[in-house]
Amino acid sequence: MILGLAPPPTRREELAEFLRLRREQTSPESVGLTPNGNRRTPGLRREEIAMLAGVGLSWYTWLEQGRDITPSASVLDALARVLDLDTPERAHLFDLAGVAVPAASGDYPTEAPEELRVIVDGLQPNPAYVFGPRTDVLAWNDAATALLGSPTQAPDGRTNLLWWLFTGDGVAPSASWEETGRLTLARFRAEHARHYGEPAFTSLITALLDASPRFRELWPRHEVTAAQLGTKAFEHPVLGPLSAHHVQSIPTSHPDLRLVQFVAADERTRAALAR
Repeated sequence: MILGLAPPPTRREELAEFLRLRREQTSPESVGLTPNGNRRTPGLRREEIAMLAGVGLSWYTWLEQGRDITPSASVLDALARVLDLDTPERAHLFDLAGVAVPAASGDYPTEAPEELRVIVDGLQPNPAYVFGPRTDVLAWNDAATALLGSPTQAPDGRTNLLWWLFTGDGVAPSASWEETGRLTLARFRAEHARHYGEPAFTSLITALLDASPRFRELWPRHEVTAAQLGTKAFEHPVLGPLSAHHVQSIPTSHPDLRLVQFVAADERTRAALAR
């Protein structure tokens, strides 16, 4: 250590400082308390946040003092709720506490945000699309239609990748198509665990089990995966053999959604997409 310079703060000290600052920025009125008495500091008192979060005052005080204690995910969620933390702030709280952020569940977008729809359209002549946790297609540009075709609707009326890949009429079976279906199912399987018991997921699974022998074969395998990156070969009925790199990414503004983009892997494909 250089003489005269203090060592950098530890993670626990950063956590203590973050909690103190957010506590001081949270007004009693915002959490349903009536301010009374003289307050020496702005915002909530320690005893108030401890009461609202359902934890002991001494324990919370130790947390703000940077003591060597590790809060549970449920306690961190309670503190995030009391302090009205947004999604990045909540993730920051969990990171400072050294606790894994629980996987998101519950409501998710069922329509593409306008900004993402504009981006998907603006990516032409490169194929691109956006889908949700249930693999419902929320945006699909004309280049994707030219390269991949048009996704079909599941029995509930939602345009759905998984339904299309496993039951789509008029789709020529190929090794690439089979692999795409398997990987899409593996991603869906991971999302299903986060949304277990939701009627929309259950109804789609039931319909696929009834309609697709291939789905019935793969579903019991419990394969899971996350984002995908790779190169696909296509035998296009009009454009002939094509090759494209593809990547699946997570828009930080809408982490429940996935944006898929394709770019040509060779000159022949580049010229075909440009046409």
